[in-house]
Amino acid sequence: MAEPTYSVEKECPICKQKFSVTRVRSRQVMVKQDSDFCAYFKDVNPYYYTVWVCSNCGYAAADTYFDDISVAAKDKIAKFLSQRTVNVNFSGERTREQAIATYKLALFFADLIAAPASRLAELYLKLGWLYREGQDTDEEKTSLIKAGEYYEQALMRERLPIGNLSEAAVTYLIGELARRTGQTEKALVYLSKVVSSPAAKLEPRVTNLARDAWHEARAARDNAAAND
Repeated sequence: MAEPTYSVEKECPICKQKFSVTRVRSRQVMVKQDSDFCAYFKDVNPYYYTVWVCSNCGYAAADTYFDDISVAAKDKIAKFLSQRTVNVNFSGERTREQAIATYKLALFFADLIAAPASRLAELYLKLGWLYREGQDTDEEKTSLIKAGEYYEQALMRERLPIGNLSEAAVTYLIGELARRTGQTEKALVYLSKVVSSPAAKLEPRVTNLARDAWHEARAARDNAAAND
């Protein structure tokens, strides 16, 4: 049986040197999925390997847009890195702590070049999932709040779909992340948009998730009011 991960050689768009990245084979068996789309897999957690990090210069970004970088952004990163000596190597099998470090690096570079809000949102969301796996609830909450804020910005400013998420899915996700982080009123606003949207009814899974989350948020609000 083939190993769940394998290595490939990549050329860094910043320093033009070759480095090794570890990828996860596509045929992974999903065991379950949380209501904010965090998936759990049988053999290996693919979120550990989402971010590629050049071991030569230290540039880091999600695999899906590692090479998708403008000339101006390349110049800005190259200038920043020219003043620093980098000694990182995240090739091979990663621990959760190493995976978390790669997301923090990717977020730093995304912020440095003013990347689209959707990219930061996705990084913060997956970072939150890694903290969840490690049962670090405080860091998970902080990351999910950030993810929700960036998804809000993306919904207002970016062309749909956002990644592989439709307008209904993004709206639901903002509401669900708000619900999970105790922002009940905000959750109810966004979840209500999905539940009442005629277009969202074309996506029954999203509509059902939104309806369930709306009921949970409503119950949380009522309980809070009863205890005041």
